Order: sequence, then structure tokens, then C-alpha cells
Amino acid sequence: MFGKKNQQISPEDIAARQKAMELVEVENTFKRGMISLRDTISPSSLDIQSGHFRLGTKYATTIYVYGYPRELSTGWLSYLINIDEVIDISMFIYPVDTQIVLNNLRKKVSQLEASIEINAEKGKVRDPALESAYQDAEELRDQLQVGRERFFRFGLYVTIYADSMDELKDIRHKIESIFGQQMVYTKVASSQQEQGLNSTLPQMTDQLRIQRNMNTGAISTTFPFTSADLSQERGILYGINMHNNGLVIFDRFTLENANMVVFAKSGAGKSFTVKLEALRSMMIGTEIIIIDPENEYEKLAEAVGGSYISLSLNSDIRINPFDLPRVIDADDGDDSLRANLITLHGLLRLMLGGGDKLTPEEDSDLDTALIDTYSRAGITSDPLTHNSRPPVMEDLYDTLLHMGGTGPRLAQRLRKYTTGTFAGIFSQQSNIDINNQMVVFNIRDLEDELRPVAMYITLSHIWNITRTDQRRRMLIVDEAWQLMKYEDSANFLFSLAKRARKYYLGITTITQDVEDFMGSRMGRAIVANSSMQLLLKQSVSAVEVLSDVFKLTEAEKTRLSGFPVGQGLFFAGQNHVHIEIASSDTEYGLITTNPMER
Repeated sequence: MFGKKNQQISPEDIAARQKAMELVEVENTFKRGMISLRDTISPSSLDIQSGHFRLGTKYATTIYVYGYPRELSTGWLSYLINIDEVIDISMFIYPVDTQIVLNNLRKKVSQLEASIEINAEKGKVRDPALESAYQDAEELRDQLQVGRERFFRFGLYVTIYADSMDELKDIRHKIESIFGQQMVYTKVASSQQEQGLNSTLPQMTDQLRIQRNMNTGAISTTFPFTSADLSQERGILYGINMHNNGLVIFDRFTLENANMVVFAKSGAGKSFTVKLEALRSMMIGTEIIIIDPENEYEKLAEAVGGSYISLSLNSDIRINPFDLPRVIDADDGDDSLRANLITLHGLLRLMLGGGDKLTPEEDSDLDTALIDTYSRAGITSDPLTHNSRPPVMEDLYDTLLHMGGTGPRLAQRLRKYTTGTFAGIFSQQSNIDINNQMVVFNIRDLEDELRPVAMYITLSHIWNITRTDQRRRMLIVDEAWQLMKYEDSANFLFSLAKRARKYYLGITTITQDVEDFMGSRMGRAIVANSSMQLLLKQSVSAVEVLSDVFKLTEAEKTRLSGFPVGQGLFFAGQNHVHIEIASSDTEYGLITTNPMER
């Protein structure tokens, strides 16, 4: 029998084997982790074609810029950066040694100079392009020589993404049009789509290598962080530009008028946005006047030490619609009495007409009664009489009652505002003072029938004070659709919006009833006379209406009905951006309307 020879393994060998096994296990674990991460971040497939590529389910193409005009204006890239499409933009800037550029320019200048002399000797007509190139080269040589300019090679590439080939072509055409309007020429990176993709990925590799010579001035115009001209040195912060994360800082009084309209469905953040603007505007000296139909501004008024005026049949507050402003704009072409008579006509048609129109005879008798009522109080077209104590609604009632024609019948219809159900609030002398930086008129406790009348009279009272004492003011009319339901009150609101600029007044009109507001001729006119518009989340039916008015793109229409609270489209003049309203914690606590957070 043969015995087995015992093999002896040293402790050192055992330790070495265990260490090797641990290293293998660590390496395998690391490889498994890398594979898992790569699978997570990479698309399911990549299909490269000559003129486009497919990245998973997305279609894409890369274009490059190959030609530029003689001069570029600052911010010319903002049109591309603020486009509402999914794109990647890469810019590559390579500094060039100044001495090399000077040597090349010297040769180029010699060639240009020779060409000009040859053309002159041959008697040819001068070539403006040749002369401009010569002048530009000489000027650049001077600037480089003294160190005022440097020279660079610049490459600009854009990768466009879409869900289909048709959409990709449309977006590419849109971008090419934006460039073409500025004499900037582009091409598709044919047979180089893979290199184009790599050049626009965030890995800093320029595989296309399509560049153009530029000096410092030209390079500076490509600075990409712009806010579509909605960021100024002065003004207030409205929010964040969602296109480029820039700040939307704006002063509405720098526009052709300071009016603004805000459209949003209930709960989209319209009152929050307007209150935030009002709070920040007060910090730069703007006075704020608010007509509040839902008691949403009381907390803010108390926080800033403002006046909160509650209008109701049970309160002691009185506003006399017969009050006259102490001064009148000479451009109106008439005295303050005539202007207030026109306003009173609209008010009384609203009070007396209801669903029925006044007859021509009734309208004529009403005009006579108004003039007689002022005359009995000693007020005529002579401005020296305008400081007399104005009449009240009861005086008009008395005049109508004792005159002929339709007067007594009109007096009976007016009686509920003098001695009837609605007596008191608008039938006595005014006893309010709005000498405060924030004044809020609350009309929540008024009956529904009386609300439009109260808004009309309050607006008229504010308008008289605005014309008398011109200061930087904002007038906020919440739930403006209540005024737009009636022709006379809609006309009056439009008249204010049209003339406010001359009196340093900006009117903010807020409504959630978009269809009715925009369905009114005066509603559309108010929008046309507002240089700023804010569109927050809308109902599907409202989106179609607003799309027609504001010429929204398909992408903007889709977003408008799906915006989260506090996001929307912000228009200022000819520009608009996707904005997110941003507030501090302190501001949020003062202005939130969420009942769970009060």
C-alpha cells in the first residue's frame, strides 16, 4: 500500500489567497455597479443617420453656424436661448496668439490693397465689399497692436430634439429662421451627426472643429445669460425666468403705460402674485389702492399699516358719487363738472337700468336733472364754484321727483338708494380719507346687486383723487369681470385704463372669468391698453381664447393649462417669458391666501 503524502500550506499562502479572492470580489462588485449606472443613464438605443440621429425615442439633429454678418448686436443669441423648445447649445472659444494674427493680417491687408489698386488701374467700378474688408482689417490691426483687442476662434453648435421627424423639421426651420433674420448662416452637420452630438454633450470635446475668427468685441455679443430684455437695473423682482434661470426685474412705469392684466383660474396664484407685486412696489415708493371683493387683502393691509375700508350697508363709511376733483386735465377739453356728469350718467344707468335700457326721453330728463341738482348746490361750469359742498343722491331724487316728464318715474326707481334698501352708503357726503400708502376697499359684505355699483363709485372716487394729486400709484381691481358684465361700467374701466398713464397711475385688472372678459369688446380693449400681461394656469376653454389673443405657440398652449401654482407666461411689451413667482418666507406668510396656512 502506498500512503498519501501530506501537503503543508503555510499561513502566508492562506492569507495571500484570501486577499486575492477579496480583490476579485471587490473588482466584480465595482464592475457590476458601473454597468448598472451606465444602463441607468444611457438611452435604450442610438441610431446615427447622415442628417439626424435617434436617441431612444427622441429624434435629434445637430446644426452648426458657418457665417456671420459684419456686425453683431449684443444679446443676439437671446432669441435662440429663450426659444420654447428642447435644444443643447455649445460654444467653443480658442484664444489665438496676437503675433500670429498680426502677421496674417499684414499679408491680408497687402492682398486687399493690391486688389484695390489693380481694379483702379483697370478702371473698374470700386468694390464696396473690398474696401470694407480693407478698412476692417486695418482697424483690427490697430486695436491688436495696442492690446485693446484679442483674437479668438469661435465655434457654435446646436442640437435640436423632437418627438417626431416632422416636429424636428419644424423646429429646425424655426431656429434657422431666427438665425437668418440676423444674417447668421447655419448648416446641418451632414454625415457628422455623431461628432455633432459629442460636441454638444457636456464633455468639452469639439469634434466638429467648424470655427470662425472673432475679436473680443464680437465674442462678447455671444454672452448667453440673457432674460429676453425683462431684466432691468431698477424695478422689482417678479420672479425667475424659467428659460434661463435669470431674474425678471422690471419697472412697469418704464413702459408706454403701466397697466397690467392678470388671467388665471381659481387657485392658480393670481392674488398671491398681485399682492407680492404690491408689497415690493411699496418699497420703492409706489402707493397702492385695491378694490377687494373677497376680503383677501386685509392681512396685508394690516401688516404694512395700510387703511382697510369696509363698504357695507351696516358700516359708517360713505362715498358721494357727486364729489368733484379739484383739478382737471386741460386735454379733456372741458371742465371737471362736465367730466363728472358723464361719469354719473354711466353710474345712474347702471343703478336704474338693471336689465332694461333707459329710453332716450329718460336719458334726456336724467341729464337735465343732474345739471339742475348741481346748480341748486351752487356748482356750475365755472371752476370757482367747484369748491362748494357737492349735492348728494337725495338731492337728485328730489329734483327728479318735482320735475316733469319721466322725472317722477325715475325718482321712484332711484328711491331704494336714498330711503330704501340701499340707502346711506352712497347717498350722503363722503367721509373717507385715502391718504395712506396702501388703501384697500373691501366690498365683500355688499349684496350682489350692489357690488358693481360699489366698484363703479369707488373707481370714480379714486379717479378724482388721482387727477387731483398725481403720484406714482397702482390701482388693483380684483374680480374685474363683475364690471365687465355691464356696458357702462366696462366703458368706464376702459376709460381709466386708457387715460391712467397721464396721471402716473398703473391699473392692474384681475379676473378668473376669461371667456366673459375677452368676449367683451371693452375687455379686449383693456388688454390692448395694458403693456404687461400675466397668464397663469387656465382652464382648457380659456386657453383657446387666450391663444387667439396672445398668439401663443402650441407648446405654450399646452403648458398654459398644466402650469403648477405660481408659474405662467409673463408678457412685457413685445417680449414674454415662462416665469415662476418667487417669494421669501416672510413675504409668503404675509400674503398667502391658503386657508390652511393662515
